[in-house]
Amino acid sequence: MADVHSPAIRSKNMAAIRSKNTKPEVAIRSMLHRKGYRFRIHVKNLPGKPDIVLPKYNAVIEVHGCFWHGHKNCRYFKLPKANPEFWKKKFSRILIEIKKTL
Repeated sequence: MADVHSPAIRSKNMAAIRSKNTKPEVAIRSMLHRKGYRFRIHVKNLPGKPDIVLPKYNAVIEVHGCFWHGHKNCRYFKLPKANPEFWKKKFSRILIEIKKTL
């Protein structure tokens, strides 16, 4: 399926997608700080640059939105129409990795 946007518009759209300091991430950091937890953010020397690192507890917190979790019946999740088989496999790998860490 061809892209419905020109390369310039697609670039502008993709540039607007934030990977750091999203609203859910800032809300969680604010709550942790109010509760007295001290943390570092986006630590570059850890794999994947985790969103929140709690060094005292040797723990990290990754904040993922509904797109990456692919919850059933979630109004915020929509499987991309482009290359759906790729995305199904990717989401299932992410869910498996999350379950391993729990």
